[in-house]
Amino acid sequence: MKECDLIIIGAGPGGYRAAEYAAKQGLKVVIYEGDAVGGTCLNVGCIPTKAYVHSTTFTEARERMPQVVSQLRSGVETILSHPNITLVREKAVFPLDIQAKNVIIATGSETKWLPIKGADTDPSVVDSTGLLNLDTFPKRLAIIGAGVIGMEFASVFNRFGTEVTVIEFLKECLPALDSDIAKRLRKYLERQGITFKMKTAVENIADIDADVVLMATGRKPRVQADFANAGIEYDERTGIKVDENFETTKKGIYAIGDVNGKQMLAHAAEMQAVHAVNHILGKEDAIRFDIMPAAIFTTPEAACVGPTEDILKEKGLAYECRKAFWRANGKALTMNETEGMLKLFSEPGSGRILGCHAYGAHSADIIQEVSSLMCRDTTVAQLRDMVHIHPTLGEILSEACSQ
Repeated sequence: MKECDLIIIGAGPGGYRAAEYAAKQGLKVVIYEGDAVGGTCLNVGCIPTKAYVHSTTFTEARERMPQVVSQLRSGVETILSHPNITLVREKAVFPLDIQAKNVIIATGSETKWLPIKGADTDPSVVDSTGLLNLDTFPKRLAIIGAGVIGMEFASVFNRFGTEVTVIEFLKECLPALDSDIAKRLRKYLERQGITFKMKTAVENIADIDADVVLMATGRKPRVQADFANAGIEYDERTGIKVDENFETTKKGIYAIGDVNGKQMLAHAAEMQAVHAVNHILGKEDAIRFDIMPAAIFTTPEAACVGPTEDILKEKGLAYECRKAFWRANGKALTMNETEGMLKLFSEPGSGRILGCHAYGAHSADIIQEVSSLMCRDTTVAQLRDMVHIHPTLGEILSEACSQ
């Protein structure tokens, strides 16, 4: 094949979603992938991590993880077997061998390593991929970074029986989460036996006493030097420069997902894929990228959508805050999952919901409901009038609105 309608580089969540959607719209698609289809999320990120979250022992997790990944990877292979899609199992390099009217770059992200002495030579130092592939159960685990990756693994290995220490440079964990919620979650995890060293910088790996050290200091866009051959602007730290339609500085070339550095979430990549293809087709959509829910799968979960209370204050925005607690919810009590709190922010006067942050069992599901309502500019009064099944955790929202 020498020509097609659309070339996609990378078969992760953004790439394969773009291929699937474009193919169903009648476009002839060629998608390049030099590694396993599914990207970081499916192979060494979201999915295998959740297999660990929902396992009771390290041994069980090691057995379940490849089974879950294999099954879901087969599903992606099926998606990419569409007659309008050609999967090329090699890394794409500009200039491309195949000509196309449009190109979507979806190369994802990679571990961001801090320049800590010994980190590149000490075999005990691993990133999240290395930790998932450990064959030996670590009795002592030190985690550098209290972001999403660090906190999820801290919670998981603590449950497995590992002695866990989290080292964080900032004063609080999970900076994207409301500070009140983040602090409460951290305090709960401390009571479960996790040690936190906040406002602490690591200068030398040799100073850490642990069997395994996890580098969980975030991720950076995976940009390639050959992108310059395509005439697009990019920065190795912030990713490929794009506009509101995810089109790069070179007309007809788009960049979606982690590689553009805007919203490094698998579900964000999927929706950016749909929007980019719609732009190529000249179609309009109503996707709200300003409303992007996120979750942290610790035990218990934490989740959020919209600004934190600190950000609302910093911007000088008027707001009202309503709170509700898991311990006052009947379903939570029957589940023996009473740890948790929710904060709902709204606009004074109109009552329009501005955001919601929470931690507690199934908080991700609750935040998903709030996110859906925010996409329709729902008010607190309207949410209050919505009937929630009893007994459910969703009633926590009703309780917050009644205050």
